[in-house]
Amino acid sequence: MKGNSKYTSHILDEKGYISWSKEENNTWSLLIKRQMKCIKGKACDEFIEGLDKLNLPMDKIPQLKDVSAVMHENTGWVCEAVPALISFDKFFDLLANKKFPVATFIRRKEDFDYLTEPDIFHEIFGHCGMLTNKAFADYTHRFGVLGLAASKEDRVYLARLYWFTIEFGLMKKNDELKIYGGGILSSPKETLHIYNKESKVYDLNVLDVFRTPYRIDIIQPIYHAISSIDDLFDISNMDLMSLVEKAKKLGLYKATYSPKNKIAS
Repeated sequence: MKGNSKYTSHILDEKGYISWSKEENNTWSLLIKRQMKCIKGKACDEFIEGLDKLNLPMDKIPQLKDVSAVMHENTGWVCEAVPALISFDKFFDLLANKKFPVATFIRRKEDFDYLTEPDIFHEIFGHCGMLTNKAFADYTHRFGVLGLAASKEDRVYLARLYWFTIEFGLMKKNDELKIYGGGILSSPKETLHIYNKESKVYDLNVLDVFRTPYRIDIIQPIYHAISSIDDLFDISNMDLMSLVEKAKKLGLYKATYSPKNKIAS
């Protein structure tokens, strides 16, 4: 969230639009065409349905107003243009008000395959399709409400739930793995990795997730899978802060990766 970024977001004009350069539009085109091929047969039905609703352009970066119009019609959400990095206070406040933060920059060629901070491709392609789905949208809203009211310490636990669901969530349907997490859906390496024998996929248990450390700068070694998108309704209705307290008492699981910089724990 908050920190130093090597990118600067574009400012929307008085009509709410951005004039993207030819190079930036070309980057979007290359990214979306590559990822559409990569997720074929792997993304969950809800994501594909969301993409169909959004009807994202293949040749240029979509305008936030156009994406917001579709999201709002379906679930009441809109996109909110933000700087490259924002504080946790701002992040939770936006989610609590059904505004999804979108940094208005797109990665450069040197970061084409991997970027630690979310750009507009990650946010729009990876997340906004799912935000046309009521179960996912309500779950994200609930997360924002809880995070806004939580202490700094408790937000670290909630961040793990966000990471293993909204960012890196999987779904097991008919013994097949399907993707609904935006961090996977927007990354070709991560998309292919989940089907390797090296990756471990566990049935999602919220208490276990609260106790699981993760790193933001590597391909994920483990994932947590729900059985259907409606499971997110059930999670939303749990006493999540009570589970956070239990996780504090039980302590964290041993990390499944080597220590490095930028660790969320």
